[in-house]
Amino acid sequence: MNDVVLRDLGSEDLEKVRIWRNSESVSKYMYTDGYISSEQQKQWYDLIKEDSKQKYWIISYQGKDIGLASITEISKTFDSCFWAFYLGDTTIRGGGIGSKVEYSVIEYVFGILGLNKLKCEVFVTNDKVIRMHEKFGFRREAYYRQHVLKNQEYLDVVGLGLLKAEWLQIRETIYKSIFDR
Repeated sequence: MNDVVLRDLGSEDLEKVRIWRNSESVSKYMYTDGYISSEQQKQWYDLIKEDSKQKYWIISYQGKDIGLASITEISKTFDSCFWAFYLGDTTIRGGGIGSKVEYSVIEYVFGILGLNKLKCEVFVTNDKVIRMHEKFGFRREAYYRQHVLKNQEYLDVVGLGLLKAEWLQIRETIYKSIFDR
């Protein structure tokens, strides 16, 4: 049974998400720097809430909101999108939460949206997340040198991609490894 649920982001979630996003444990993995004000958060939400090229979810674990997942740059032209997630509640670890989130997003992208490719970008120093994506069949497709200026330092990024056909070959095995423990 999946104790991780993705529910649509709503205006009532904005302050919680802003607090998570401003925390050091989350912000160090984001491309952008700087503190996010309540007004900036509201402006961001106003831009994304009706945008058909992106979707945001609150990650709930055993009934408690713990993070955010998203798909962005949804493109019928390229038949692909990008995805990302973070856990803002650092008191909850384990239980395979990240794997359950990743499985759910992949299923949504390939099953509901019917896209052909799911992509993500990860700082090269974030080995744990890169390895997690690779366990789900993602392959390294790009190495972006000095891709992001963060805290006045240029950082390299790995671009990863997963094709629908690849996912369909490993889907059942991945499901069993996550949910049949």
